[in-house]
Amino acid sequence: MSQETSSYRQGSFTRFPFKNAAAGQNENVTAQRPADNRQDKKLKNCKGEEELVVLSPAKEKISHGKRAQRPCLPKTQGQRKTQDLAQRAVKRIACLIFFALIVINLTRGLVFAQQTFGTTIYFDYVYFLTDKGPKTTTTAPGYRDNFFQFRRAYFTYENRIGDRLRFRFRYDADNTSNVTSVNFKQGTTSSDAKLRPYMKHLYVELSDFLVKNTRLRLGMADTLTFKPAEDKWGYRSVAKTIVDGYKDITGEDIDATSADIGVWYGGSFNKYARWAFMLTNGSHYTKIENDKYKKIMGQLHLLPIAGLSLVGYIDYEKQTADASAYTYKLDVYLEMVRNLVIGSEYFVYSNDLKVVKTTNQKYDVSGFSVYGNYILKRDVLAVFGRYDYYEPNNKTANDRVNLIIAGLDWSPLGSSLRIQPNIWFYQYEDTNKKDDLIFQFTFFLSF
Repeated sequence: MSQETSSYRQGSFTRFPFKNAAAGQNENVTAQRPADNRQDKKLKNCKGEEELVVLSPAKEKISHGKRAQRPCLPKTQGQRKTQDLAQRAVKRIACLIFFALIVINLTRGLVFAQQTFGTTIYFDYVYFLTDKGPKTTTTAPGYRDNFFQFRRAYFTYENRIGDRLRFRFRYDADNTSNVTSVNFKQGTTSSDAKLRPYMKHLYVELSDFLVKNTRLRLGMADTLTFKPAEDKWGYRSVAKTIVDGYKDITGEDIDATSADIGVWYGGSFNKYARWAFMLTNGSHYTKIENDKYKKIMGQLHLLPIAGLSLVGYIDYEKQTADASAYTYKLDVYLEMVRNLVIGSEYFVYSNDLKVVKTTNQKYDVSGFSVYGNYILKRDVLAVFGRYDYYEPNNKTANDRVNLIIAGLDWSPLGSSLRIQPNIWFYQYEDTNKKDDLIFQFTFFLSF
């Protein structure tokens, strides 16, 4: 169809051919505009297509049978600046996301690496309420009826390297006397009782070793002797368990230690039975191995019903070619009443080298302990008590010692600081020994 143009006095009409989208045919559409003010421009629309745009002073729009697409007019300076800022923001966000993905990729092997640092401190103020007993007598060397002391200080580092591997390192410190110098000419030594650190734990632990639900520890680790009873007693900050503190109370040495160097392997058969074995030097963690014999320990922990635990323990070690020593122990724990824990511990230590000097007769040492704690207000206030019975020599009469401990556990500022005032009462079967009564104000700090 050819273009036709008609002129009138008021202006002119121009016909433009186009294809009707609906009818599919070419039609002539007439649009009016002043012929002498004609402004035709070819501009690109937003799709990049060229389009003829007819502009008049009255800014009339020409319709081609359907809504005309608005052309992309040149942007103002403000619009260009806004677009540049938006593009920069998008680029920065993309860079940040890319950097985050790199960091995640590089550290994904450390997702399970959980490192922890911990400190535990036992600090006491001790006051003797009596002055006649073996512990409190005024005739004892270096007598002091009241004093402050740091009884223990631990620093612990743990690293859970993966979902199966864990590393533990612990420093301990106490006031044990240490030799500081030796005079070879005079054959004398000098010592002091400074608070010194020493290594207590240094081991790696591997879970699911050979068998599922098992753990293997290699290095210097907790022994099986004290750990279950210590956990249930819950007040190591106040007093050791009966086996651990036996020598401190009676002066009778028994072969028991809280940590040693060796191999620890344990696990569970099911939720009702757990087991563990340990093979160590037997020379304790503060000494090097001094013979060819090793100490074997075994433990079986049964939970027959809810709230009842039975723990059996035995160890054995040769002392010489003809002598040996062993310990057997039974713990019972009751947790059937809410907020109440009751535990008991009985042990016997037998050593072929322990004999009565006058008769050369072998003797055993033994003890029994029962303890409990009740929570009055969780994480704030609790009470605890304990009774110990010590038998230093089952072949000697009137040498038994009874000990009663009672105290309060108060956490005014949370679990990191626990204030534990407690009383110790010693009663001796030996009539020549007076009773001891000691007050101990304990500060237990952990963080």
